[in-house]
Amino acid sequence: MTTAKDIMHPGATWMSHTDTVEHAARLMRELDVGVLPISDENERLCGIITDRDIVVKCIAIGQDPAGTTCSDLCEGTPRWVDADADAGEVLRELEAHRIKRLPVIKDKKLVGMISEVDVARHLSDAEVAEFVERVYAGR
Repeated sequence: MTTAKDIMHPGATWMSHTDTVEHAARLMRELDVGVLPISDENERLCGIITDRDIVVKCIAIGQDPAGTTCSDLCEGTPRWVDADADAGEVLRELEAHRIKRLPVIKDKKLVGMISEVDVARHLSDAEVAEFVERVYAGR
């Protein structure tokens, strides 16, 4: 049985909810990623920030990235999956919420991230096709 731990890219990096958007953008560039999970003071997932969030919710409306915190841009309840979840559960979570990235949690700690690329690399062609149809086509 393929699990989230088998699919994920290990070693994701947290951003604190008090870190600035400017810091998040620099870290995204350094790590060559487009998304970072946001943690609260207890290192628990409280949100996700994307490169698109930075552009649309901060820069495009004239906010100062150096004075805007990551928590200012986070909205809604962050989705995640347990490291031991099977591939079907991973796909259901991605598809149900029409999301393309999913933090993987083990014992309340971030252990990795699952992206579209990870899905494509580790799952069958049929599973990938279903994912693409449901997330991008909205069916």
